[in-house]
Amino acid sequence: MVLDSLGKSLRSVLQKIARGSAVDEALLSEVVRDIQRALLQADVNVQLTLDLTQRVRRRATEEKPPAGASLRDFLVRIIYEEIRGILGKDRPFDVKPKRILLAGLFGQGKTTTAGKLARYFQKRGVRVGLVAADVHRPAAIDQLEQLSQKVGCEFYANRSESRAEVIVAEALARFPPHLAVIVDTAGRSGIDSELIAELKRVRATFDPEEVLLVVDAAMGQAAGRSAEAFHQAVGLTGVVLTKIDGSAKGGGALSAVAVSGAPILFIGTGEHLDELEHFEPTRFVSRLLGMGDIQTLLERFEELSDKQAAETAAKNMMAGRFSLRDMRSQLDSLGQMGPFSKLIAMFPGVGGKVDEQTLDATQTRLRRFRTILDSMTGEELDNPHILKAERIHRIARGSGQKPQEVRALLKQFETTKKAAHGLVSNRRLRRQLEKQYGLGEAPTD
Repeated sequence: MVLDSLGKSLRSVLQKIARGSAVDEALLSEVVRDIQRALLQADVNVQLTLDLTQRVRRRATEEKPPAGASLRDFLVRIIYEEIRGILGKDRPFDVKPKRILLAGLFGQGKTTTAGKLARYFQKRGVRVGLVAADVHRPAAIDQLEQLSQKVGCEFYANRSESRAEVIVAEALARFPPHLAVIVDTAGRSGIDSELIAELKRVRATFDPEEVLLVVDAAMGQAAGRSAEAFHQAVGLTGVVLTKIDGSAKGGGALSAVAVSGAPILFIGTGEHLDELEHFEPTRFVSRLLGMGDIQTLLERFEELSDKQAAETAAKNMMAGRFSLRDMRSQLDSLGQMGPFSKLIAMFPGVGGKVDEQTLDATQTRLRRFRTILDSMTGEELDNPHILKAERIHRIARGSGQKPQEVRALLKQFETTKKAAHGLVSNRRLRRQLEKQYGLGEAPTD
């Protein structure tokens, strides 16, 4: 997950609280020292770290836990609230047709972020137009055009025009109404008068509802100074922090930007177009501390592209007709939700407890199962009972696996089928599924 090292350090603090014989001065001093070390290693500002830990100590000493809460639970709550507090306020972001201007220095990830934002909008039912207004770097225009093709959105560029504001005006005249229009602008190696003047001209022409600064999390605390300077110059409505998954300075960037006056709106959690998250400090800190983020997990389920296949699998499961074809649909859906390491962090009490080796082995096994299923005929997918020795050997050869791997898949399928039957035999869950999928009373085995 993002800021994995910081998350592990903070979770070890919570484990220390849970294991302590009593919440006394000795334990509190040790907890404060460990939090300071964890935040400083994540590049969080020294003064910000000291202020936070002083508040933790003062509140734990002076405040009384609410009725029914233990001192341990109360201390964990204080730590959660104080870390949450340094990351700014939750800032809503409406996904609707709007005009978005991207700004930032050279090499911060603006063009890739434009593509990610386009995907983010289109997955939520809003058409998008991308505008290549970086008139100084032809490679940026080519990259944005390729991203627009991947996303399947509108694109506009004018390679013969050297004025960014003219390109933006042409794009607005050409695009159909009711699009979310995202403008990718040029960057510089530093904030200079030429960059600011060009941004101001584009802003005057474009009249954006959102002005988003794109900042690489590897800048650490310097990201805050960059955000503050851009905010004063062109009036930011939000910040997108990129590459936060691979930066040891991510904590510094997050905390520094949060106190700059420009709210963090999105974080880039990977290289793929789908790896952009709306930043909500409450959810973020919950995942960081291993408390899970079920809401984001459910939203990812909702974003799955093949909802029809998932719905069919659910109906078949209720009717007792669960097949290998349905199992394949489930594996496809799981694959679309991203790496196991990111998914597992969203489950309360699980994040950080499963080692990487186990996660990698599980993901490899599921990929192997998917390959085996691809080597089956339609008849075999729909009628698993016909899979005898001869067919198993043929499937093994076709998938490049051993026969025992095919048998392991079939064993897993039977286990899944039995578990599914046990779930739908629960009356309350059964009524919920019937209501969700519009089914009548389904037959039982």
